[in-house]
Amino acid sequence: MSDLLLPGDAERILAKAALFAPPGNTLPDGRRDLVGLSREELLAAVAEAGEAPFRAKQLWHWIYHQGVRDFSAMSSIARPLQEKFAKHFIVSRPDVALDQLSKDETRKFLFNFRDNEKVETVYIPDRQEDRGAVCISSQVGCTLSCRFCHTGTQKLARNLSSAEIVGQFMAARDAYKEWPSPKGETPRLLSTIVLMGMGEPLYNYENVAKAMKIVMDGEGIGLSRRRITLSTSGVIPMMDKAGAELGVNLAVSLHAVRDDLRDELVPLNRKYPIKDLIAACKRYPGASNARRITFEYIMLKGINDSETDARALVHLIAGLPAKVNLIPFNPWPGSTYESSTPVALKKFASIVMDAGYASPIRTPRGQDILAACGQLKSLVQPAA
Repeated sequence: MSDLLLPGDAERILAKAALFAPPGNTLPDGRRDLVGLSREELLAAVAEAGEAPFRAKQLWHWIYHQGVRDFSAMSSIARPLQEKFAKHFIVSRPDVALDQLSKDETRKFLFNFRDNEKVETVYIPDRQEDRGAVCISSQVGCTLSCRFCHTGTQKLARNLSSAEIVGQFMAARDAYKEWPSPKGETPRLLSTIVLMGMGEPLYNYENVAKAMKIVMDGEGIGLSRRRITLSTSGVIPMMDKAGAELGVNLAVSLHAVRDDLRDELVPLNRKYPIKDLIAACKRYPGASNARRITFEYIMLKGINDSETDARALVHLIAGLPAKVNLIPFNPWPGSTYESSTPVALKKFASIVMDAGYASPIRTPRGQDILAACGQLKSLVQPAA
């Protein structure tokens, strides 16, 4: 392990995250938001209100399985207790400040939170089947400043709370009326979560982990860890922690095969270089042919798309259960990069595929509403 990875790195990252902590979950009127609480915290909140533990299980069911926001609709709870809960608690959703539908049916939500900070969330439906992915944000803005990413031009304002993270998925479900949570093999329109929206999820690990544990709880939303993918630019100490504690699918924003170029495109590489990143991928628990690590690679014309780059990529990931998502660069206002040509894309993909790795070329979705990969930025407002 590189001497850049020092003991206590994870603790320092968690301590820094606290500097960007989200607002608390208590409203000015004293009511507490139940969304985003762990099972243990919900149990404590119910006990503090003077009620029996089984009431917490009832509330969990109504909030996360049924998707109910109004206590008066919780029919297994008697009216006097409904009224008591309504005085003490709320069941929140972010407000929809903007709802845009692309010509390809990709849908982008601009969500507004109680302190008027905003993030973007994208639903990407599958064109062949009744399913789709919800691309969720973890921070308002980002500190990473990746050169090809629009979000990176927005200064980090704060982390999102567990309520705000899980609330994005719940609000998207509201929009598609997919409550109660589908059981077993019942098809789900909102079938997967990808933590690929605004921000670096591993710089807000505690809130992201808490939200994903809620999502994975079998008595609520009930989405399996196989249906959740966390994307990171390579925050190595937290990759180890996420692997041990969550075990969700891992996607790594690679984008270059040489440290000098990755230092420029993904400045985090200066702290956690490629050698250490690949070593962390090899340590990631559960990685197998059935659960491959995804390497995301933005294809930039004349910068990282040569045949030499493709062969170096194959050499880099040798021995890893992996696939490579090739992503044509999606332009945004002020960007200077261009996407690789179709010929370069196909040649690059064929070299990677010939080496035995799946390397699909991702079809850009939602470009007309700035909803494609690398285009999210919550300060973008619709034209007057």
